[in-house]
Parts: sequence; structure tokens; C-alpha cells
Amino acid sequence: MQAANQTLPAGTYVPPLENSFRKAQWRMLLAAMFCYFFFYTGRQTFGFAIPGIQKEFGLSKEVLGWASSCLLWCYAVGQAINGNLADKFGGRRVMTAGAILSCAANWVVSFAIGFKSLAIPWGVNGYFQALGWAPGSRLLSNWWGAQERGKVFGCYTFAAGCASVLSFITSILVVNVFHLDWRWIFRLPVLLMLVGGITFYLIARERPEDLGFKSPETGVANAEDAKAVHAGHEAEESSWARYKAVLSNPRLMIAALSIGFQNAARYGLIVWVPVHFLGKDWAKAADGMIDPAWISVALPVGMAFGALTNGWISDKVFGSKRYKAIVLYMLLGAVASIGMYLLPTSILGLGLLFLAGFFVYGPASSFWALCPDLVGAKRAGTATGVMNFFSYLLAGLGEPLIGRMLDHSGNTSLVFPIVAASCLISACIAAFIRR
Repeated sequence: MQAANQTLPAGTYVPPLENSFRKAQWRMLLAAMFCYFFFYTGRQTFGFAIPGIQKEFGLSKEVLGWASSCLLWCYAVGQAINGNLADKFGGRRVMTAGAILSCAANWVVSFAIGFKSLAIPWGVNGYFQALGWAPGSRLLSNWWGAQERGKVFGCYTFAAGCASVLSFITSILVVNVFHLDWRWIFRLPVLLMLVGGITFYLIARERPEDLGFKSPETGVANAEDAKAVHAGHEAEESSWARYKAVLSNPRLMIAALSIGFQNAARYGLIVWVPVHFLGKDWAKAADGMIDPAWISVALPVGMAFGALTNGWISDKVFGSKRYKAIVLYMLLGAVASIGMYLLPTSILGLGLLFLAGFFVYGPASSFWALCPDLVGAKRAGTATGVMNFFSYLLAGLGEPLIGRMLDHSGNTSLVFPIVAASCLISACIAAFIRR
């Protein structure tokens, strides 16, 4: 598996080739995880800035929901484009560019003076953020075979879940500990993303061949993909051919619709749970116990561990039949969300909030593993981008809807039945994937 005829000094220990390749595989995975661990500091901090933005600009929650949608929809468009760019130019360069450009865009957002100057650069930031996930997925698909992808994408998605934890913690530090205004939420945490992107570029390599190894078994879905892989025609396939192959795969399209509702549930929690826990009801309920802002961290912690377990379950328990793991977690996510609604200001909601995050976000690892499973590793970037397009298209539709309902009712706990409904719809659709 390693390049032959290399001259080494006498007495040099040469480890088994398989062991060397295994170390390289894990190095690439850890590099991608390290980079994406910081990515959400560039887009999941908005909920913590909402109270300060409302106070300064006098904007309603519905209007700020539209600002959030600007990012999500631009992210969706970016995913449809950038996944294909990763297949064409390589995930290493594209992902690093995303980290640098998103950091710059966040700083522009921090100088907003009204809705337009807030929403427009926030939307541009969404496109730059879309340079991260699919390119990283493409690189991992080059390095890992089909039988281990559930585990690998579970680890990768775990890093994304941990990124949510980091974005929550850094935002709380800025507002509640350092007592800075909302603008610094878009200035300080994103510096970590800049470091992560540069580090990733220095450590990662696009494919095993770059280090003298052969690619592992790619686990393609059909004979046409297999011919392309074995003939080495990756560079010859046009962008249009990749899009055509992905969009004509019915199971991938079903999965894309299902993840759309899953992500609508996820962002319903990410954006509006901080608003819920910073509200007056929770401030009274938690008086003398713990700052409610810190209680909200249970959500992304649950998300991180949910993603780690779901990918493993799809491999080991369900034999890579990933739709079963998706359906199971979505149903349990609906139950946990309803529990949060019934206990809107109870400290017992802490455990339910953890479980809501655990089950709602967990299936993401199985969804992403489906992309190379269904269309082959050579088109994994395009498939991931297309799936993420639908994912954020539907998530963006949910934001102003939730904001409007919270404005009119004054009851922030209404976010939880909306999340539960999205989970149930996602589960019903995922049952039809049946790979």
C-alpha cells in the first residue's frame, strides 16, 4: 500500500504497511474533526445575540428569524455548489477557504447598524460556511471504506456536535462572563475557526495516493459507479454528470427530504432554545440554582453524543441499514421534545434537553454516511452538498415561522412541539429509504 523502492538508513524500523495506513487514516479523520470543531462558532451563535440585537435595533423575533433564514438558505445554495467543487478541486483547499472567509464575514456582521447590514453579510457568511462540511466529507470518503463509514461519520458529526457546545460556551462567556455586547459574539469565537482551518490545511492530505498509499474499498452503490472507480475516471467526470447521477438516485432524494425535517428540528432547538432559557420564566425558575444560560449547554452536549452513537449503531446493530437508526432516533427525539414542552420551566427539563439534542441531531451521522453508500466515494462531495441543500432549505423555512409564533404567543416553549412534529415527519420519510 505504500510507495516502493524508498531508500532508508540502515537500522531504520519500518512498521507494517497496514499499520502506517491506519495511522494516516486516523490522522485525516482527526484533522477534519479538529477543523470542524470550530466551524459552528461562525454560525450557531446567533441565538445568543438575539436579545442584544432586539434591544439595540428594536426588531421582532419574526424579523430576526428571517435574518437567520438568510444564513440557512445561502448555506443551502452553497452546499449545492460547494460539494461539487470539493469533488473537482479537493476538500482540503475548499474547507480551509471556508474557515478563513467565514471568520471575515462574521466580523462584518459585528458592525451592523440595522436589519439589512445584519442580514446581508450574515447570508454571505452562510455561503462561506457551506465550504466546510461537504468538502470535509469528501476527503474522509477518500480515506475510509464503506464498512467503517458509520463510525467515521459518527466521529465527524460528533465533532460538529462538540462545535455546537463550543459555540454555546464561547457565546455565554462573551455575554454573561465578560459582559461584552452582542457584537463581540461575532468577533471573538470565530478566531478559533481561523486557527482550525489553517491547521487542517497543514495536516490533511486529499487522498491516500498523496502519501504513497492505495485507496481503500470505496463501497460504491452500483455497477456504473464501480466502473468509474476502478478505471480511475474521477477527474474525467464532468460536474453535470455528477449532479445528474446524484439527482437521479431516488433513495438519496428521499434521504434529502428526511434530513430537511431533521435539520428544521435541529435549528429550531439551536436558535430558539437560548432565547427560551434566557427568558423571564426560566430566570425565575432557576433563581438561586444555576444560570439558565448554562443549562442550555445541555442541548449541544446531547447533540454531540447522539451523533457519535447513531453512526456506530447503524454499523454494528443495524448492519449499515442506516434508515433504521434514523427512524429510531427521530421518534425518540419527538418524545423528548414533547417532554420539554410539558416541563417548560422545570429544572428536570435539563435531562430532557440533553435527550432532545441527543436524539434530534444523532441521525445526522447516518445521513452523511448514506451519501458515499448510495452514490460512491467519487461523488460523495456532490451528494453531500445536494443533501445539505435540502436540509437547510427546510430549516430556513422553519425559522421565521417559529419566530412569529413566539412573538404572538409570548410562550417560548412552543418551539418544542414544532420540533417534535418535524421529528415525526422526518422519521416517516426515512422509513422509505430502505437501503
